[in-house]
Amino acid sequence: MEIPMKKMLLTSAAVLAFGCNVQAADLGVARGPAAAIVAPAFNWTGFYFGGYIGGASRQARFTDIDGYNAVGSWNANRTSFLGGVTLGYNWQFTPNVLVGIEGELGYLGGARRADPFSPGLDTEGRIADSLYGLITARVGLTADRALFYVKGGLALGGGSASVVDSCVIGACGGGTYSASSSSNVGWTIGGGVEYAVSGNWTVKGEYNYIRFNNRTMTDGAFRFGVSNNDAHLFKVGLNYLFASGGGRY
Repeated sequence: MEIPMKKMLLTSAAVLAFGCNVQAADLGVARGPAAAIVAPAFNWTGFYFGGYIGGASRQARFTDIDGYNAVGSWNANRTSFLGGVTLGYNWQFTPNVLVGIEGELGYLGGARRADPFSPGLDTEGRIADSLYGLITARVGLTADRALFYVKGGLALGGGSASVVDSCVIGACGGGTYSASSSSNVGWTIGGGVEYAVSGNWTVKGEYNYIRFNNRTMTDGAFRFGVSNNDAHLFKVGLNYLFASGGGRY
């Protein structure tokens, strides 16, 4: 009985020693830091819809071509409130390059000023307050949630132009006069910065320059022209992107 007992004690001691050696070996192995979880880069691809507000500086140059009052030109200008909505689509085809198309519909103030050559200053050149629209292409560079872009395209609307002499103040020039042109087509160019504040919401600041085409208005034998009909738009806006904001390009 003595020999088996010794055998059992020796076996138990050997097992215990082996376990201690394994634990010590485990304690001696250096553990590396846990792998960092990297969030996917923001993806701008998708449809978006939003709104904007801001200010506009409007101006136009009127010309008395035939001497209704006196041959010459004068400028009309005005600053006004600006507001509207946008709808567009972005395609981010590389990690840092984006192209897109955007439509914009907004309210734009006009401008008016009397012809300084008119008796009684009663002949007035006017650009009416009105709705306007832009259809533009966008090209931008992205830096994760930041987007820097330029845009350009077609401008429509922006108010009819008119020259009116109601002959109610002082002496009249050639008599009462009223001529207008409602057709208003032009071009626009601009740029801005947009930033994603969440997976779907973005904020932006943007500038646009709009130039409308020159026009000539006629009433009877007298013509007036309107040129340099342009607007500077300064906007801040909020867009909702119909996409998750992350993932593949």
